[in-house]
Amino acid sequence: MTRLGFLMTVILGLAGLMTPAPVAAQDAGVTGAAEAAFPNGTAFNGVPLKGLTLGQGMFIAQDGSAAGQFQAVLLGTSLLGTPQNVTVEGEVRGGSVGADGSATFSGTATVDRGDGTLPLAGVPFAVTVSAGSLGLILNAVALPTATVTAGSITIK
Repeated sequence: MTRLGFLMTVILGLAGLMTPAPVAAQDAGVTGAAEAAFPNGTAFNGVPLKGLTLGQGMFIAQDGSAAGQFQAVLLGTSLLGTPQNVTVEGEVRGGSVGADGSATFSGTATVDRGDGTLPLAGVPFAVTVSAGSLGLILNAVALPTATVTAGSITIK
């Protein structure tokens, strides 16, 4: 190898070391305050839903552990046609960041169906978010992906 070839190899090698790692290989913060719309026909436990509002803030470590909060209000309508909002307040315990920049996190939540019954504690949940969408699984019930219509979700 010539000196020039060797020098170029060293320079490119050092440049590779100094380039930031992709988000998926780093600790990440996930924050957001947003509104999102569900597709027509979405329902949760018999409550027709039109959308949700959310607030979230968490830290996801490279090892898959996570700490933070997820809060969502599923905007629904009762059988009588009045608003029936389902409130989800969750503690985030695990998560990951995908190579595509999305984040997935999970934990347990308290779910208040908004119908006067007692809230359910310890409900498992999982969320996948990107800048423009949110997928929510509550107690093994996967809701259709909601599209962000206002506010923002940030994954850094």
